[in-house]
Amino acid sequence: SEFLLLGLSEEPALQPLIFELFLSMYLVIVLGNLLFILAVSSDSHLHTPMYFFLSNLSLVDICFTSTTIPKMLVNIQTKSKVITYVGSYTQMYFLTLFGGWDNFFLTVMAYDRYVAICHPLQYTVIMNPRLCGLLVLVSWIMNVLNSLLHSLMISRLSFPAELEIPHCFCETKQKIKLACSDTFFINMVMYLVTVLLGSGPLAGILYSYSKIVSICGIPSAQGKYKAFSTCASHLLVVSLFYGTVLGSHSSAAASVMYAVVTPMLNPFIYSLKNKDIKMALKRLYGMADLFLLFCP
Repeated sequence: SEFLLLGLSEEPALQPLIFELFLSMYLVIVLGNLLFILAVSSDSHLHTPMYFFLSNLSLVDICFTSTTIPKMLVNIQTKSKVITYVGSYTQMYFLTLFGGWDNFFLTVMAYDRYVAICHPLQYTVIMNPRLCGLLVLVSWIMNVLNSLLHSLMISRLSFPAELEIPHCFCETKQKIKLACSDTFFINMVMYLVTVLLGSGPLAGILYSYSKIVSICGIPSAQGKYKAFSTCASHLLVVSLFYGTVLGSHSSAAASVMYAVVTPMLNPFIYSLKNKDIKMALKRLYGMADLFLLFCP
């Protein structure tokens, strides 16, 4: 009826430090991504496909971390390692769902950059609101079905009476590894799904950037620099995302990098050298000051 999450460390002296560290990181994730969403939504100049997908990415990052960090903080504070059977499957379902959405939005953003750089005159026609909405809807349906498949497949497995998960949250691969029953068929299905929904988007990103590298008719050095500078932030986030995903298969610490550190850095990476976002944040800050002036 319940499982035990062993966490990153069982050393009692380290628990307060871990609690403070992850609480701080969670607050930064929520506030940073919320500010990014508010900045984009409050500025009409940022109502473009690129910022639409970035806002969705920020929202997914908030939801993704909210499935793991609050439960971990509660367990540390109450000195309990327990997660219920239903809670473990709920957490696993939403981890798979939001992780899939992260992957999808990074792929769509790569396609958006490809169209903007290689077909600038047709950009507004190709990346129209209907297509953007359709891409989000298709992603939602695909990832909901994928998450349901993961949950249903794992619900058929048998587990020990006292299952100890050497992690701070429930991951699919961890539960499969600790199952008592035969997992060959499930491993094969999961492998095929990973190839389709994991390698497919990565191949799309690589294809988009292979086209961008050819510069598509931008002869000047200044034009090339401008083209690549618009992709630099996205390339950094893609590298961080896939690097931590691959590392998450080796250790719990690497999984935390993927589940916590990457969502925390994303809004800063996209805002650091982005003049439009900085201007939107300044206007947002000015509006907040005005609101406090009239509504103290």
